[in-house]
Amino acid sequence: MTTTDETAGRQVDAETSAAVRAAAQAAHRAAGSLANAPAEAIARALRAMADRLAQAGDAIRVANEADMRAAGEAGLTGALKDRLRLDDTRLKGMADQLLELAEIPDEPASRVIRELPGGLVAHERRRPVGVLGANFEARPNVVADIASQLIKSRNAGVLRTGSAALRSAIALADEVVAPALDDADLDPGAIQLIRVPGQAAAYALVAEPELIPLVILRGSGASTRALALAGAQHGVRTLAHADGGAVIFVDAAADNSKMLRLIEGSLDRLGVCNRLNLLLIDGQRWDEFLPPVTELLARLGVTPSLPPHDHELGHEWALDTGHEAAVTIAPADGAADAAAIANDETSGLAAAIVTEDRAAVDRFFDVYAGTGAFWNATPRLLDGYKLLAVPETGINIDKVPGPRGPVTFRDLYLRQFVIVPHE
Repeated sequence: MTTTDETAGRQVDAETSAAVRAAAQAAHRAAGSLANAPAEAIARALRAMADRLAQAGDAIRVANEADMRAAGEAGLTGALKDRLRLDDTRLKGMADQLLELAEIPDEPASRVIRELPGGLVAHERRRPVGVLGANFEARPNVVADIASQLIKSRNAGVLRTGSAALRSAIALADEVVAPALDDADLDPGAIQLIRVPGQAAAYALVAEPELIPLVILRGSGASTRALALAGAQHGVRTLAHADGGAVIFVDAAADNSKMLRLIEGSLDRLGVCNRLNLLLIDGQRWDEFLPPVTELLARLGVTPSLPPHDHELGHEWALDTGHEAAVTIAPADGAADAAAIANDETSGLAAAIVTEDRAAVDRFFDVYAGTGAFWNATPRLLDGYKLLAVPETGINIDKVPGPRGPVTFRDLYLRQFVIVPHE
């Protein structure tokens, strides 16, 4: 027996639906353990996650090596395998982030807004959502990132990752997350991992509005947008991180060495959303700047896509399997024009201007409407940990009010108004 999501044309078999619902019910039962947890218990759980990353390192590496072998056999590209890899450096980085998160003090759960007539006082109170879902690409480190943000915000969760990372994700869930919650006397069932491979599980995740009212979506543009649409049909709210692709504009007043340094720094990883995707060069210095740029790209093994283009300017190379090592280069007629191109042709994730002219910066910032704007800085900084010193659950680029940019534990609360007599 199957059910069909008509919008996406996806079929969800009964076994997958049942597995997702069971995980959601388990998380729902455990949610109260987190919602009422004292700050010290939350900190202990995060510190225990960091400790268990080290203790379970061998088991995690074995699982990840199996995922990497399967990825090689399946012909996954280098950029996708880079996302999948968990080496000692990344495991240590994950542990360091958890320890830093544990030390961030809780913000007050309630604040006074104003006094009301009749001797009343209005408070604004923050409450956990309860159970959140998260669907994300085959990057096993994201298991720890999202689990830690849910724990810190006192929300239970149901996580689903790409099948290529499932062995690694299971090792992290079973060897790190659940035992760490238990170490802190919190219910280990609060963070659930869906263990059924295949995208059908993602569609089942956005079809449980009573159990999972909000789902964080990350991944490739088309599939994530389809999931967001399916969720809307089922009455599930989503925070969707579907599209990326950062822009750098090289102004006429740019410093040559700074330009090259920022371009190189923005291409350190090719499979991530905030890497350099579209490079705009002021037409006045096109002939001067283009040769050293193409020489740098050749040294980095990156192919420039030069005019005339046979694709949209905002084509996201990180999602173009087999062509991730490419950057689109195009001319712009000054800072305002470059910002307008970034607005019209890209997702609006992030854009940077390289220049020594403050007036050009002001023109660029006044026009650019995207999530992150940078002056002589790499757009790779649009990242929860790099920007806010907190791992993110995703980057929201919506053009409506709500959490925008890197979404962290601070964004995963409900607002409640409480009116009480003045004491």
